[in-house]
Parts: sequence; structure tokens; C-alpha cells
Amino acid sequence: MDIKVLGPGCPKCRQTEKIVKEVVQEMDADASVEKVTDIMEIAGYGVFGTPAVVVDGEVKSVGKVPKPEEIKSWIAA
Repeated sequence: MDIKVLGPGCPKCRQTEKIVKEVVQEMDADASVEKVTDIMEIAGYGVFGTPAVVVDGEVKSVGKVPKPEEIKSWIAA
């Protein structure tokens, strides 16, 4: 599983990355978590609000810090 946290590095983006990494570790998921800060790459996902979370190429969350329960449902799906 490939998870990308999209954002330039604002506090909410850092918080989102931290929560995603904690959930992946807690679930012992076979997933890589990558932080994407390049604005052009972020725009390539059609995302114009950050933070955003992309799981296996599918945008799951935009413009908010997702709750751990939401992230768990994406990983378990």
C-alpha cells in the first residue's frame, strides 16, 4: 500500500503525516508513507487544499486532518 500525505509543511500537514504514520504502525500495515511537498506534484492529484491524503493513487481526504478511525478504514479496505 502506498500512502502519500500532500502538503507544503504547515502544522496541519505535519499533524496529518504524524497520525497516518502512527495508524500504519499501530495496524502493522504493509504500507509506505511518503510526504509530498512539491506544489506541482500535489496539483497533479487535482488537490488544491492541504493537507490531503492519497492511498494507492486515490485521494481520500482534502483540506482537513483526518481522524485515526478514517485512516484505519482506508487501510483496512
